[in-house]
Amino acid sequence: MSTLAEPPAEVADGYRAGRTLPFRVELVRQLKRRRTMVMGGVLFALPVILLIAFQVGGDPGGGNNRVNLMDTATASGANFAAVNLFSAAGFLLVIPVALFCGDTVASEASWSSLRYLLAAPVPRARLLWSKLAVGLTLSFAAMVLLPVVALAVGTAAYGWGPLEMPTGGSLSTGTAAQRILIVVAYIMVSQLVTAALAFWLSTRTDAPLGAVGGAVFLTIIGSVLDEVTALGDWRDFLPAHWQYAWLDAVRPQLEWSDMIQGASISVTYALVLFALAFRGFARKDIVS
Repeated sequence: MSTLAEPPAEVADGYRAGRTLPFRVELVRQLKRRRTMVMGGVLFALPVILLIAFQVGGDPGGGNNRVNLMDTATASGANFAAVNLFSAAGFLLVIPVALFCGDTVASEASWSSLRYLLAAPVPRARLLWSKLAVGLTLSFAAMVLLPVVALAVGTAAYGWGPLEMPTGGSLSTGTAAQRILIVVAYIMVSQLVTAALAFWLSTRTDAPLGAVGGAVFLTIIGSVLDEVTALGDWRDFLPAHWQYAWLDAVRPQLEWSDMIQGASISVTYALVLFALAFRGFARKDIVS
């Protein structure tokens, strides 16, 4: 007994799933959004605010008995850039990552445009890949913008010179530039957990604020748990435990061990959360 073969699905001439919602188009859309401009303005303003604070307050190391990176902020432009990263890495840089990765899908749902994108038709996986690539690109741009502006402001105010170590010694300008690049790369890798949390939540809710706020909240909870010394070695499994491992890159002798461990923890958590986002979105009933 013969069976009739199912007719092939009709596809419009010239349609290619891989060409839908191209990266360039999505990037331009996100760059034009007000929240992107506001976030860029905040990151641009931080070095200027710190510069004013140092000009008004005097010696950044005055009034404390500890020796840390903040004490060398006015030594050179490189030191000023490193201090800006130190000041922002714990919380401020979490916000653009959560914003760019958490707002991306949920905002389309809140505008009731998500179903129209899928009806274009943009394959679900393609939509997520495009959104994720743009979110991570903007997050990395935010990581780069801060030290670049800080380096320019610091050099104008304190001059171009070597990176002075708080415990003594210095790094040449060329070596300092390489170390700052390592720091920026590590901070971005360490923030992949926040990016993945925000992106996963963005695929689960129609409220952008819920996705962004949820990612920031969970990141803060991780930092709080890291302060609980009673957890002992369990803290080694918290991404927040390794968020300042990049300080080993601004020492006379570069150390990789903590940064490698911190990066492996962050990448592992991020891959799991990204996989959950794609798996859940593929089965989700899109009604908005």
